[in-house]
Amino acid sequence: MGARMRSWSAEGSPLEAAPVHQPTAAAAMMPAETPKPSSTPMFEPQLLRDLDWSQNTVAFSPAISPMDPGDGLVLRPLCSADINRGFLKVLSQLTEIGGVSPEQFMKTFEHMKSSGDYYIIVVEDTNLGEIVATATLVIEHKFTHSCAKRGRIEDVVVNGDCRGKQLGKLLMSTLRLLSKRLNCYKITLECLPKNVPFYEKIGYSISEEKYMCQRFFN
Repeated sequence: MGARMRSWSAEGSPLEAAPVHQPTAAAAMMPAETPKPSSTPMFEPQLLRDLDWSQNTVAFSPAISPMDPGDGLVLRPLCSADINRGFLKVLSQLTEIGGVSPEQFMKTFEHMKSSGDYYIIVVEDTNLGEIVATATLVIEHKFTHSCAKRGRIEDVVVNGDCRGKQLGKLLMSTLRLLSKRLNCYKITLECLPKNVPFYEKIGYSISEEKYMCQRFFN
């Protein structure tokens, strides 16, 4: 029910005011509407366009780059509409995905986007309208090293049908330059022993530190 607000005149007599309507309990409890998938990127695409590819130290033959990844291919930030372009299908070639609903995907995407510390890039085959490769750069903020930032490379995967096109090297080289542009003091990654030679060829070295974990669920 609405309540009436009463004010008083200069002579002290009451004046009637319009009723003030309070939101009902049901309206207050209604959940916020889940955003719909869109072409809005996770981060500003200009960051990729501004990368100085002349600083790249990895050899490509034939030559490719973030702005020219190959015939019919586009390298860009992830957008939420990529859920409909097979993004999760590509990720499933790397690890267990589980049952991810569109609502869960959108909630996680919006969280990553608003944090400003997630940089997920994808390669899209524009002829097929499908995502064929992806990699993630996560920024950690540290108190050490004069409050520096550390980059972590995660979830690097290329669709099996597109391997041999240098896309893995391109993703890694792009994120390396991006991490430098974002003023990270170093970047790290975790990989299976069989993949060590690949990463060594593009400039990574084995750390003396040992990766350890406790897994709570798959």
